[in-house]
Formats: sequence, structure tokens, C-alpha cells
Amino acid sequence: MKIDGACHCGNITYEAEIDPEKMAVCHCSDCQTLSGTAFRTIVFTQESDFNLKSGELKTYVKVAESGRKRAQTFCPDCGTPIYAGRIGDEGPAVFGLRVGAIKQRDQLRPFRQVWCRSAQDWIDNLGALEKSETQ
Repeated sequence: MKIDGACHCGNITYEAEIDPEKMAVCHCSDCQTLSGTAFRTIVFTQESDFNLKSGELKTYVKVAESGRKRAQTFCPDCGTPIYAGRIGDEGPAVFGLRVGAIKQRDQLRPFRQVWCRSAQDWIDNLGALEKSETQ
């Protein structure tokens, strides 16, 4: 599936080819902290299938619990996360695109959850909360 995305301010734009069946919800504590929320939704693409159309990404390198280095990329102006990718591993690079910056995000559905041991205990009760269609 061909997708395109952008940061909040529009400085960063990109296109990518993704497999929509490779979308996941990640509950790891890094994703919670780096996204400022309880989890992050990601979809994977090969580096060769990612095309940065405009702007220049800022990169922060995070060392994971496993010891692997992960490049966290984001817009230097508005801070919108774009993708994370491993550093120093052999083989083709895989990027975990941040679904919130993908324009076609309403067409994507997660197929699995990872790092559930770090999930907030209230996640399973979201459907029971009071809802409002606007602020």
C-alpha cells in the first residue's frame, strides 16, 4: 500500500510503501515516553521503500533494553515523530513509521500488540469511558 505523510507543521513530507498487515501497537516504556502517551501505533517499511520528499529529519539515538541502538527521527520544528530505525544491525534497514503522521491512518488497523508487560492497566477499559465527538 502506498502512503504519504507529514509532520504537524508540514516541514517534513514523505512517501512509503507499507504492508498494512504489519501494523502494531507498542506498549514499551520508550514508546510511552517518546510519544507522550500510553502507547504508539507503528507500521513497518523497508528503508528502500521510504522516500523523504521535503525537510530534514532530526535524529535522537536511544539504546533499547536489548542494547540495540534505535534512531528516533522527528521534525526539528514541531517535534512530530516520523519513524524509528535500528542502527548497526546487518541486513536491510526497517523503519517503524509513526502512524499518527500518515495521511491514510484511517485505513490502517493494528494486527498485534507488543511489549504488553509495560501496558498501562487501564488500556482494556477504553471502550467503557464516556465519549465526546469534539472537545
